[in-house]
Amino acid sequence: MSDSLLMIFVKNLIPGSVKTRLASEIGIDAAMDVYMELVRYTNEVVEKITTDKTVYYSEYVEIEDIWDTEKYSLKVQKGDNLGEKMMNAFDEAFDSYNKVVIIGSDCFDITPKIIASAFESLEDNDLVVGPAKDGGYYLLGMKEYLPQLFQGKTYSTDKVLGELLEEAKGLELTIHQLEELYDIDTMQDLKDAGIELQIEEEDIEGIEGEENL
Repeated sequence: MSDSLLMIFVKNLIPGSVKTRLASEIGIDAAMDVYMELVRYTNEVVEKITTDKTVYYSEYVEIEDIWDTEKYSLKVQKGDNLGEKMMNAFDEAFDSYNKVVIIGSDCFDITPKIIASAFESLEDNDLVVGPAKDGGYYLLGMKEYLPQLFQGKTYSTDKVLGELLEEAKGLELTIHQLEELYDIDTMQDLKDAGIELQIEEEDIEGIEGEENL
C-alpha cells in the first residue's frame, strides 16, 4: 500500500446528465461521446501513476467498465454538492494516506507528468492546485484534511479558484500552482483547447487533437 492516493471523480454515463452545457450546444448524444472520450483519456493518463487510486462515481459503481478493479478501488461520491463530495472523499482518504490528490474527468490536457509533479510538490507545500482557465481547478492536493477549503464555497462558477486560494491564504497554507489547463464544459472550451469535432446528424464521428501522453 502506498502512502499517497489519487482520487478520480467521474460521472455515471447517464444520457442527459453529463456535460449538460455542451449538450445544449451539440446534443445529448454528442456530448455523451465527448465525455466518454474524456473518461477514456483520463484512464490512459492515470494508468501511468503508481500511487494507490480510487474512482468515485457520481451515482453508483459501474460494473465492468473501463476501470479495472484490480488497479482501482471503486466508490460512490457522498454529499449534496461537489464541495461536500470532495470534502467527504478527502476525509475518508486521510484515514489511510498522507498525501491525497483529486482530479476530475474533464481535461484533455492533463498528463501523468502533471499529476506526478502534484504529488512531488506536496513534499514542500501544504496544498497543490491545478488552475483551470474557466476559473475553477482541474486538480487539488493536500497532505492533511482541510474541510474549510470546501465549506461555504460556490461551485460551477468562475469564482471557485479564487475562493479556494483566498481560504488557503487565510489558513496560512503554502501553495504550489501547476500550469493552467482547459476544463471541457462548452463548445468554446473544445475550440480553445484545440480539439476538433466532426459532427454529423448530431453525433460525433471522431475527436481529433494533439496527443498529450
